[in-house]
Amino acid sequence: MSPQPASPSVSPRPVVVVGAGPVGLAATVDLTLRGVADVLLLDEGEGAAIGSRAICWSRRTLEIMSRLGLGRALIARGFTWQTGRVYHRDDELFRFDLQPEPSFGHPAFINLSQHAFEGVLIERLAALGHEGVRWRHRVTGIAPGVDGVRLTVATPEGPKTLAADWVIAADGARSTIRAAMQLDCVGRVFDERFLIADVRTDRDLGRERRFWFHPPFHAGDSALMHRQPDGIFRLDFQLGSDADPAEERKPERILARLERVLGDPKGFELVWASVYVFRCARMERFRHGRVLFAGDSAHQVSPFGARGGNGGIEDADNLCWKLALVLAGKAPPSLLDSYDAERVAACDENILHSTRATDFMSPKPGMATVLRDAVLDLARTQPFARALVNSGRLSTPAVLDRSPLNGPDDADLPATARPGAPCPDAPLRLESGASGWLLDRFGQGFVALYQAPREGVPREVAAAAERWRRLPVPIALLAIGDGEGGLGDAQGLITERYGPQGSAALIRPDQHVARFRRFDATAIERALDGALGKAREAAACVA
Repeated sequence: MSPQPASPSVSPRPVVVVGAGPVGLAATVDLTLRGVADVLLLDEGEGAAIGSRAICWSRRTLEIMSRLGLGRALIARGFTWQTGRVYHRDDELFRFDLQPEPSFGHPAFINLSQHAFEGVLIERLAALGHEGVRWRHRVTGIAPGVDGVRLTVATPEGPKTLAADWVIAADGARSTIRAAMQLDCVGRVFDERFLIADVRTDRDLGRERRFWFHPPFHAGDSALMHRQPDGIFRLDFQLGSDADPAEERKPERILARLERVLGDPKGFELVWASVYVFRCARMERFRHGRVLFAGDSAHQVSPFGARGGNGGIEDADNLCWKLALVLAGKAPPSLLDSYDAERVAACDENILHSTRATDFMSPKPGMATVLRDAVLDLARTQPFARALVNSGRLSTPAVLDRSPLNGPDDADLPATARPGAPCPDAPLRLESGASGWLLDRFGQGFVALYQAPREGVPREVAAAAERWRRLPVPIALLAIGDGEGGLGDAQGLITERYGPQGSAALIRPDQHVARFRRFDATAIERALDGALGKAREAAACVA
């Protein structure tokens, strides 16, 4: 039977997002909130992800989700945790705390299945009036051009041709967009195979992350356990490179492994399981003209460290404000080159940490194994050795130190607010006297965070703020001070994290610092130009 001809293309959409996983959904929500109309979201599946898949969502991801209007909903549905325990056989080597500093508006991590995470994002799209995901739409071809992109798509109604000004390829590790464009992810494929299983039980198995090297209940090299909501626990078992995936997927083999951990099988229920291998790899570039790759389509990492899903959400966070400004004609298309530069650097950091963790967990035979086991033995009694034990360095937000968008900083002011750093949260005293959080006041655009003197905002600062409101890309002034009736530093942590009176940070729409120095209105305006990718900033921003 010959294929049906594709239907003629309609007027181009500004953006077509391919892939309705967490990254594609987050990008669609973000663009919609930024006023980009008619974003089309396609996915070849039947609905949200089956099984829990990704489960660990970091504080930075939750901060991004709160900017999208759903961070608190995710926290309410998820299981909150911040501590971990590391074992060698039967012995606990040490415990760690992922959020030792006080006073952040979001927890260090929540555990929530990818299925539930995607469900919250889908609900958010509906609340925004978006048409939602077009399921069972599989991209079969792509033709990028100078002014736009044409897609051929298999749909339940037959093949169609779609046109877009820009395409976000968030269609996963087996990206059809990447394959159709004959692009590769280059890196390292690990031989190890892992079993992951979700079980439901009423037993008290703890609230923290638990990781075992040479666990007594499993002949493999490592095992991991995480708690999820609703009495579900995730268990990961390292199986070895010679494990047969077909055999290991058999329910009786999975149940036998679980029984050695959990005891009587009548006390637990197997909910979902999978056997997988993984790779640490990325595309050479994430931007290819008007096609922008994000999430697993652009890069893949080991699941140990929760860097895959969280890194993908940071991709969307970095990309969408830039793309919205380009679509609005308020920034040059070259601004999107900074997406590539910033996120490739962040990806390389994730791959480095992920590779190191995997090499420690699964060292090569010989001296590498001898050294790893020696470190584990020393860690029983020697605190210095515990820092060398790597059970997965958990996801931390990217610091964009070498970003082409960064303005200057001031070495005398706190390093936490240096250009490229994600903005640290802090408690805030609201105008009403109630308490709040700093990041909740940043909104979706550029913000100048100013540490005001006690007597209030000086006249020249107020005049600059008035001028900034009328810019094509406005800057909102957020003044923090100790005066009556204004926003105040509830615990002194804003000053500690952002600097003393008179300092000012230009905050990007993705809540990264663009410039950090003493207040200078002209320099902030120049830094805005730099953050928008305008060439003159490279020479002008020297204040």
